[in-house]
Amino acid sequence: MESKLVDQFHFSSTVSLHSSNRWWSGDTVAVVTGANKGIGLAVVKRFAELGLTVVLTARDEERGKKATEKLREEGLGNVRFFALDVSKAASIKTFVSWVETTFGGLDILVNNAGVSFNDIHENSVEFAETVIKTNFHGPKLLTESLLPLFRLSPSISRILNISSRLGSINKVRNHNIKETLQKERLSEEEIEGVVKMFLGDVKEGRWEREGWPQIWTDYSVSKLALNAYSRVLAKRFEGGRLSVNCFCPGYTQTSMTRGQGTHTPDAAGEVAVSLALLPPHDLPTGHFFLGFGPYNQSRL
Repeated sequence: MESKLVDQFHFSSTVSLHSSNRWWSGDTVAVVTGANKGIGLAVVKRFAELGLTVVLTARDEERGKKATEKLREEGLGNVRFFALDVSKAASIKTFVSWVETTFGGLDILVNNAGVSFNDIHENSVEFAETVIKTNFHGPKLLTESLLPLFRLSPSISRILNISSRLGSINKVRNHNIKETLQKERLSEEEIEGVVKMFLGDVKEGRWEREGWPQIWTDYSVSKLALNAYSRVLAKRFEGGRLSVNCFCPGYTQTSMTRGQGTHTPDAAGEVAVSLALLPPHDLPTGHFFLGFGPYNQSRL
């Protein structure tokens, strides 16, 4: 699809605590996964600075608690921690139960947790199953499990999936796969079929010749699937009180890039929070937001 400017939605990368468009309050609950460091931590901190109640989740309990304690020492007492490993169904079930018991529901979900086992210029698929489970199946299961808890209020509940342009459909060279994912009425079963096909190609050692993305292949396929699922989910709730969008933060200085990049996690987190907090009358759904100014976006 042709890209347009996010300015069409009066988008600003800076959200103020006293913004005239402020629709949230201290009772607004935002959940952020993979948030003990990097972009996830930056998102938690910015949400908390803006007065939301924020749940910082991390797979590593010790690191998650330390990150939360540090934020509280900075005066951000509205941050709560809960251990969550999105690659494990049991962990997700426990977390969802805790959210329901503790808050009764949530308003915002930022699916940020993700892994890659490649250095910048490497392209191994040795850990493809783990990458797919963590970057696609985990966020999908967490989202589906939390759906009944979203508060479908006039402010519109929001899901923002931290994704990547590496998962763009134009990175796929296999015509049949591309045709499937571009279907107007794409189903979740078809997305699962594509993922299963990829893992099969990896197992049989033919993934390099089957037209999959050529850079960080397993990571790219995981984000390709996440983007496709986001589009299907957005259509499911089209016209309702739930917005589903994706955001590619670009080349950010995180542990995944070994500290390389063009901008900091804080800069990426600022944009992510701005997108998550767009006023209801400006909030799109089923869109893919890319990088920094000009703020490009297109339909998923």
